[in-house]
Amino acid sequence: MEVLEERKRVLGIDHLDTIDAAANLASTYYSQGRWTESEQLDVEVLKQRRRILGIQHPHTIDAAANLASTYHSQGRWTESEKLEVEVFEQRKQRGRILGIQHPDTIIAAANLAATYRPQGRWAESEQLKVEVLEQRRRVLGIEHPDTIDAAANLAAIYHSQGRWTESERLDVEVFEQRRQILGMEHPDTISAVANLASTYRSQKRWKECEMLEAEVLEQRRKILGMKYPDTIDAAANLAASYGAQDRWGEAAALLAPAAQLNITLRGQQHPYTQEVFRSLKSVYGKLGKTREAEETKRLLIPGVSSPAEYVSRFSDILLTWRNRVAIALV
Repeated sequence: MEVLEERKRVLGIDHLDTIDAAANLASTYYSQGRWTESEQLDVEVLKQRRRILGIQHPHTIDAAANLASTYHSQGRWTESEKLEVEVFEQRKQRGRILGIQHPDTIIAAANLAATYRPQGRWAESEQLKVEVLEQRRRVLGIEHPDTIDAAANLAAIYHSQGRWTESERLDVEVFEQRRQILGMEHPDTISAVANLASTYRSQKRWKECEMLEAEVLEQRRKILGMKYPDTIDAAANLAASYGAQDRWGEAAALLAPAAQLNITLRGQQHPYTQEVFRSLKSVYGKLGKTREAEETKRLLIPGVSSPAEYVSRFSDILLTWRNRVAIALV
């Protein structure tokens, strides 16, 4: 904030260094889950870069990608998709300079695929993810972090389509690679554990799933704190496993605080917030807590649909976040 204010004072609001400072502050807000503040800056940065640099300038395209990722994190899939398609097409058109194999073009494809998935557009998402994985294996090698992320994202789309064997094979591969390269406490390794747990859950392998999800929640609480979206999602996932085993009291103990934190961090209208409310209402019903169930029901907003797949898959969001930071801080 101090850097941005100083540049505004010394250089003026239209200077490119001032705009870059705004982009970097937006990225910081984004990484903290402060999406409303991030969005305000992202919108301004994109507007300024379009006016000063033109819509085809690489920094303008990066600004559009950053705003798209902020919309994506708020569950605003349509707005996110519109910008991501624009970014992908712009980067393809610049193929004479970047080429289809350039990391920025591949990132654009990966982020567009990530937005297709929560809308249930799995065939479109899979097509892009297969291409991203092939390009990254060829250009970067199989042990590069971005290649491993691409494998995790392809596993996610297999998971969405109920292709458990294919999903599990990639999930195990990703987990082993991240454990060996990054260590057990690295956020990406923890995400790999969460993704493998979700595949076990889908196969009703509850004990294996619960063991992994408890580890994920413990690590996220320790590293990120409870007031962080990924930690909240980890709590919701473990609650789902408890519920599947009729352990309703334990499920409610996790879901109730998760619901309130989601309101604070994501807003009441976010699809993930609404999904946790639906789960909590059901759990209260199982416990015979009619009053609490009715109170929770009143928090549900008509017309806010569930994402095509809520529980569990962290990889798409992780990839979008990492690429956003890398782009914004260049």
